[in-house]
Amino acid sequence: MIMKTSILAAAFALATSVSALASGKDIVDTAVEAGQFKTLAAALTAAGLADTLKGAGPFTVFAPTDDAFAKLPAGTVENLLKPENKQQLTDILTYHVVAGKVMAGDVAGLDEAKSVNGKMIDLEAAGGSVKVNGATVTTADVAASNGVIHIIDTVILPPEG
Repeated sequence: MIMKTSILAAAFALATSVSALASGKDIVDTAVEAGQFKTLAAALTAAGLADTLKGAGPFTVFAPTDDAFAKLPAGTVENLLKPENKQQLTDILTYHVVAGKVMAGDVAGLDEAKSVNGKMIDLEAAGGSVKVNGATVTTADVAASNGVIHIIDTVILPPEG
C-alpha cells in the first residue's frame, strides 16, 4: 500500500511539473521540448505552419509522435517534406488542428470536430479512452500557453474531396 501511494504521489508530482513547464511555452515549443515530435516539428517547418502554431491561438493539436509517423509506408514522410508536396503536407497537418482549446473532458458527448482545414474529425470517447479517426489519444491535455496538445499514436489523414 505504501509503495502504491508513493508511486501515485510521484506520478502526480511528475504530471504537475510537466504541466507547469509546458504551460509557459507555446504548442510548438512544448512539443519540441518533449523530444518525441521531431518529425512533426520538421513537417510543421516544411509546411510553414510552425509560426502559426506559435501564435495566439488557442489551438487544439492532435500530435502524432515520431513512432506514429514511422507507421506510415516507407518513404511517405520524406516525400511529403519535398517542396512540391507542401500543399498536401499542409492539408494533413491542419487536419490535426482544431481551433479553440478542447480538453479531453470536453469530448464526452461529441462525435466530431471541425479541423482547421475544414474537414471533420471523428471523435469517440468510450471506456476511459479517446479515439480520433481511429488513432488513440495516449496522453491528453498537455497544456501550452496557446492551447492544448493531445498525443496520438497514429497520423490521421483527411478524407478525400
